[in-house]
Amino acid sequence: SPGLKREFNVGYLFLEKLYYQLKLNEICNSISNNYKFQFDLNEILSYLIYARIIYPSSKLETFKQCQNFIEQPKFKLHDEYRALSYIANNMDFIQQQLFNNSKDVINRNSSVIYYDCTNYFFDIDIEDDLRKYGISKEHRPNPIVGMGLFMDGDGLPLSCNIFPGNQNEQKTLIPEETKIINNFKLDSTKIILCTDAGLSSDEIKKFNIKDNRGFVITQSLKKLNNIDKQKAFDRSEWRIPGDLKHTYNLDDIFNNDSLKDKHYETLFYKIIQTETKSVKQDLIVTFCFKYFDYNRNIRKSQIERAKKSIDENNVTRKGKNQNDYRRFINSYNSTDNGEVAENITYSIDEDLIKEEEQYDGYYALTTNLVGNIDDILKIVKGRWEIEESFRIMKSDFLARPINLSRDDRIKAHFMTCFISLFIYRLLEKKLDYKYTTSQILDTLRNMNMLEQKGLGFEPIYERSNLTDDLHDLFKYNTDFEIISYKKIKKIFDNTKNLK
Repeated sequence: SPGLKREFNVGYLFLEKLYYQLKLNEICNSISNNYKFQFDLNEILSYLIYARIIYPSSKLETFKQCQNFIEQPKFKLHDEYRALSYIANNMDFIQQQLFNNSKDVINRNSSVIYYDCTNYFFDIDIEDDLRKYGISKEHRPNPIVGMGLFMDGDGLPLSCNIFPGNQNEQKTLIPEETKIINNFKLDSTKIILCTDAGLSSDEIKKFNIKDNRGFVITQSLKKLNNIDKQKAFDRSEWRIPGDLKHTYNLDDIFNNDSLKDKHYETLFYKIIQTETKSVKQDLIVTFCFKYFDYNRNIRKSQIERAKKSIDENNVTRKGKNQNDYRRFINSYNSTDNGEVAENITYSIDEDLIKEEEQYDGYYALTTNLVGNIDDILKIVKGRWEIEESFRIMKSDFLARPINLSRDDRIKAHFMTCFISLFIYRLLEKKLDYKYTTSQILDTLRNMNMLEQKGLGFEPIYERSNLTDDLHDLFKYNTDFEIISYKKIKKIFDNTKNLK
């Protein structure tokens, strides 16, 4: 009959299996027992998570999209909004229990923890207690909210925290690290913190050498003092990891094409002993010819764009992004005599090009660790996972725009994004990282079935290696020609089975 819904998504069932394995239903029941509300918090939270991954959208649109799941939700829209307050009020409890429960599902590597921050802008003009004017990562002139994210050594999220947009990110690290050490009962003597140069204050380093803890923090070469910078750019006494017998002069390799070809992808390093006001540390500087060429090629294309915009008289206002090609454009609106000129003239900033070129191919970090250089470099390589997590939340889960105004509901929104991220990354890991984010999400989003009244459900999605792996991993199959009502009910029961 007209208007009768016949097509339903079943891709979320694989997420539902992980949701129940993580005992998020029990976490919801514990929260519910402490309050007197009548709605089903577990149903609401679970559907908010499935929809954030499958149908990312606003809370209102999420309520509508949940009708596309083969298991129809029973909660009302006003219950969804009411539930957000209880989720926000129990953020620490949810994260603590989620971490504890996850250890029964997968080994957690908390010997290395990564921390980084991002922020989300809101389409409003007037700030409030949480949404404040600050430095936007996306260079937007709107009020923002900050998010800090801890990740474990295997790339799985540990915890998140939400803070006002005008708060200094450095001030968030120590309180949040203290919280997860205490709440998660981590062995503080075996923790190595890895973060970026923006969180490299002396206070943070001092905190992370307590109880024999360690730190590996990226270092801006531009901000080194002159003595350390001179040592870092000295072309002599470079080493290759694993080879303690030989040292290399980079000039010799630069001037010899055969040697350069041989060592094109080699990572060279040197260790410089240095210290802050209260912390002794090593500055490890690396250099790679392949990375050198990569930096040069990126800048070359940016300079070409800058020249083209000058030639076409299409110069727009400079952006604040350090990768913005417009940074290479100088503007002049005065004559040699200091008089104001009628027209603005533009030129390429050759001095800035030379300044930037001296850093090509180099990368640096500071650490208090003593040991195998490969192990230290391996730790810092893992930082890309946390950047990828932020990208997934912003681009794939559409964590913004956020059409919420109350502080508690905003925090609850980010809490559901965090849980969604954890479940997704857990699925990614269980699939042995064989598939890209787009492959996994597109597959889950397109796994639809058509109801054949009186018979059951017919799969209308394309079978693939990924769908086969999902079925093998979760021990049930949705690929049959027709899945009877009795069979689909068994699948529902399977997803809610903790085993």
